[in-house]
Amino acid sequence: MTSLEERLQGYGSALEMLRSSQMGPYQFPIPAEFSNWREEQQAWREGVALMDQSFHMTDLYVEGPDVVPFLASLAINGFTGFGEGKAKQLVCCAPDGHLIGDMVLTGLGPELVNVIGRPTVASWIEFNASLGKFDVRCDRDERKLDNPKPKKTFRFEVQGPKAWEMLEGLNGGPLESTGFFRMGHIRVGGRSYRTLRHGMGGAPGLEFWGPVEQYDEVKGLLLEAGKAYGMRKVGARAYGSATVESGWWGCVFPAIYEGEAMRPFREWLPAMSYDGLASLGGSFVGDSLSEYLFTPWDLDYGRLIRFDHDFVGREALEAMVEQPHRRKVSLVIEPEDAVAVYRSQMGEGPKGKAMEAPSAHYAAYPFDAVLDPAGKRVGVSCYLNFIAPDRTWVALACVDAEHAAEGTELQLVWGEPDGGSGRPTVEPHVQMPLKGTVTGWPFSASARAGYRKD
Repeated sequence: MTSLEERLQGYGSALEMLRSSQMGPYQFPIPAEFSNWREEQQAWREGVALMDQSFHMTDLYVEGPDVVPFLASLAINGFTGFGEGKAKQLVCCAPDGHLIGDMVLTGLGPELVNVIGRPTVASWIEFNASLGKFDVRCDRDERKLDNPKPKKTFRFEVQGPKAWEMLEGLNGGPLESTGFFRMGHIRVGGRSYRTLRHGMGGAPGLEFWGPVEQYDEVKGLLLEAGKAYGMRKVGARAYGSATVESGWWGCVFPAIYEGEAMRPFREWLPAMSYDGLASLGGSFVGDSLSEYLFTPWDLDYGRLIRFDHDFVGREALEAMVEQPHRRKVSLVIEPEDAVAVYRSQMGEGPKGKAMEAPSAHYAAYPFDAVLDPAGKRVGVSCYLNFIAPDRTWVALACVDAEHAAEGTELQLVWGEPDGGSGRPTVEPHVQMPLKGTVTGWPFSASARAGYRKD
């Protein structure tokens, strides 16, 4: 068994393979906490937070004279004006119009780009490059969990309302004025590094990167500069909770496991790849794989679609334009319902599924059912996090448009059916209801007024 397709043949269906997988949630190979996750969350809201992104993402370098038309052929979004010094979110669909996922794309040179994120889209790009239709070549720097070799680059993000002042001190003067998701430069220790302007909580933030050989030196300079600002290093627990705060659907279930059009990709993809080992978990148990898929409109990527170029999935998306689409929302969980889950862990009687704080994820692809007051399923939630600065549990959900208005009351079903699956991260439990009220995304009001507006 060498390919994902061969692995699938050993199961009755893709759903059976994914549900029986023993993999837990996506891992961030850094310490769980440097201080405590609550104050680490608070740091990107009120002070300065340092996030070490050097290890948990896949870096795919794509180079060649055809690099821009090649990537455009896979992306739903347009490439007008893209080039060196530019950045964008790269969103890819399967031929049927359902999402494979997204990554961050940065232009490093006239013929060189770096694509950064989780492994699935990187594999899709690498597979298409191998077909030889474009003059490009790929160099993959895998995430640390799947790579015994050192990473090629360090990558740091500094985030929070005091971050810009701290970084300008480190730079020795004002930073380049760049808008959201724009690239620039910063000088650290006498060297110049590429930057990308973005953030999670709506406050100014900057990501920058360079050769891994300079990791220790640069991190040391950051820590020294951060002392005057009370900078906190962010551990894996707090970092993993940022999806709800930013409103980013960090791990889209990819439309790769079924269909003849995607068979060549499955035959190319190794059986023991991330996608070959990934797991499905949660209260939602669909009858078919199609129930787990998303269109770009479902996750607010419809606004990025540009039909000004040919790309994989274009024909299918053109046919979907006028169809009803789901909406991405935040669900603010009723405190007493969350307390009931914790209370069930003590004393006698049935126990609900333990809610790990701050990120209550226990599978690679968590899917919880979202119901209306009558008990009808109207959507799914894939992220349930506790946000300490707001002292509340919040779920990021995708629901039918008629249930997406702010103030709508819905219910998230917490826990798996039939006492729970056999995954090591799942203990025997009963399902419990979590009432939630729909609000906007990103959940942080400052983020809605800040970087989302940009």
